[in-house]
Amino acid sequence: MGACLGVCSLLSCAGCLCGSAPCILCACCPSSRNSTVSRLAFTFLLFLGVLVCIIMLSPGVESQLYKLPWVCEGVPSTLGIPGQVDCGSLLGHRAVYRMCFALAAFFFLFAMLMICVKTSKDPRAAIQNGFWFFKFLILLGITVGAFYIPDGSFTNVWFYFGVVGSFLFILVQLILLIDFAHSWNQSWLWKAEERDSRCWYAGLFFITFLFYGIAVAAIVLMYIYYTHSGACYEGKVFISLNLIFCVCVSIVAVLPKVQEAQPNSGLLQASVISAYTMFVTWLALTNIPDQKCNPNLPAITNTTSLDPSDVYTTQWWDAPSIIGLVIFLLCTIFISVRSSDNKQVNSLMQTEETPPILEGQQQVTEGQAYDNEQDGVSYNYSFFHFCLLLASLYIMMTLTNWYRPDDVTRKMVSTWTAVWVKICASWAGLLLYLWTLVAPLLLPNRDFS
Repeated sequence: MGACLGVCSLLSCAGCLCGSAPCILCACCPSSRNSTVSRLAFTFLLFLGVLVCIIMLSPGVESQLYKLPWVCEGVPSTLGIPGQVDCGSLLGHRAVYRMCFALAAFFFLFAMLMICVKTSKDPRAAIQNGFWFFKFLILLGITVGAFYIPDGSFTNVWFYFGVVGSFLFILVQLILLIDFAHSWNQSWLWKAEERDSRCWYAGLFFITFLFYGIAVAAIVLMYIYYTHSGACYEGKVFISLNLIFCVCVSIVAVLPKVQEAQPNSGLLQASVISAYTMFVTWLALTNIPDQKCNPNLPAITNTTSLDPSDVYTTQWWDAPSIIGLVIFLLCTIFISVRSSDNKQVNSLMQTEETPPILEGQQQVTEGQAYDNEQDGVSYNYSFFHFCLLLASLYIMMTLTNWYRPDDVTRKMVSTWTAVWVKICASWAGLLLYLWTLVAPLLLPNRDFS
């Protein structure tokens, strides 16, 4: 960890990081907007923290963390299970909790600091868009301090913060997917009409069929691997309900009145939402604390425990965690560079349509970031940092498989809390998408263009 942070410190000591914009990124993106460059730089700091978390979960690093004062202290000697206290596995997870706590605290600090910044003329905007070396030092200082937080009930309390934050970030992911699907559908329909070509319609049909095929395949596989006759009733209910809900929103998306109110609405968006809903459903099933209904759980290591959920531990690099990590990376990058033309999404995500680059301005500022927010910020600074705060909590839960630290057995245990949070997030996401379809009909006096 020290080596990793040391290398990053050397990189961040570059003089340009103390200026108004990080020129390392600007060199790769000449004539970039200051707003975009700054968001990418903050995202880089988040990804740096994620990299440190992944390194901390490596077995070799875990052994080095034994030197820290809070490692495996106070283990009860009355367990009667010699050799079964899995401090090594728990160590990495506890380190991830502290690293993500530092990231969340860092972004919370900036979210509070940037409240009500309206233009780049605000003195706080200079802090948002510059002083990157000092920002790195602040993050480094918070990280060091987080590793000396007394153990106590920290991990258990922070687990529930992670649950709530992850629930909200799943909804953010869904909003981004809705925006992406709407933009995709609108772009291809425009090209089909502009070029008078049926190839674009065929492409839309193929992509829609592909996403629905993925959703159907996921349903079949979940019924095969996560349900059994005479058991696993919860999994059957979750899969069946989400199947019914996806069919319902798909039907609503193509109703004549909905099409009349929103001509860009269609099955492409519904297919993307259906596939994502099934993905979240699969994530929920992988946390069911019953080995008979969850093949992702490892073998029982303590047969003397009355509660089987108290003895499961696992590594983070299983299929659900890897896919969740990939989606996290894509959504976080999309948050940093997105500029939607959908007013509803801009309202939800606290962003505005970005004006085009002026020809004269591009010639003057070629090769460096330019200030495009003198008349008004292109995104809400505080809300952006709040999204990165939620992303920090989400990646913490993803890398720890949504397992809860157990103070008695010193293991990470699977709980029903994670299952219900993910299922409720899938339902809330479907409800949110349904609202984007019917809102123009229910509120005809409002502009939903």
